[in-house]
Amino acid sequence: MKIAHQLACFSLLAASAAIAAPKAQQGFPRYGMAVYSDLCVHAETGEFGGQRISLQRFAEVDTVIYEFTAGGLSWPLVAHDVNLDPRGKQMYFSVQVDEEERTISGKFADNGDTLVLDGGYCGQPDVPSRLKKVKDFGRAAPACKPCPAPKPAPLEPEEETPATPKMPHEAPVKQAAPQPQQA
Repeated sequence: MKIAHQLACFSLLAASAAIAAPKAQQGFPRYGMAVYSDLCVHAETGEFGGQRISLQRFAEVDTVIYEFTAGGLSWPLVAHDVNLDPRGKQMYFSVQVDEEERTISGKFADNGDTLVLDGGYCGQPDVPSRLKKVKDFGRAAPACKPCPAPKPAPLEPEEETPATPKMPHEAPVKQAAPQPQQA
């Protein structure tokens, strides 16, 4: 009987510990604020490069402030149509840039520590931008890294010429001109 009580107590303890254990957070939490950035400083010119996304999640609404560089750091743009999936794994939003609306989308990686944006980095559509979560707001911006070398374009296949038969063949037969009939 004593062993049965010990097993029951151990089972109850293990079950309550499993229920009380916090679940590992995947993606971005439902409430809070984070800043994702890949801003850097060009060593030659001293100008900023990259982009910064500030995400705020409230009970009623999610907001995004987007900044990018085009020679200098842009004015902060307040995004509209901000959407995060319920699990906090991906997001998209729209901003108005010079009379043009741009939609920016991405996925959260590394338990929400990285925002991987869809689209091209350095003008290369197959290389995504990776914005790290800012944890030290007092640190200086790092030096910009050069863009990765573009992948060589695949060789275009040469135009195929009609295959020549491997066996000799006869020359096409010409039709003889009709002979005039004599009467």
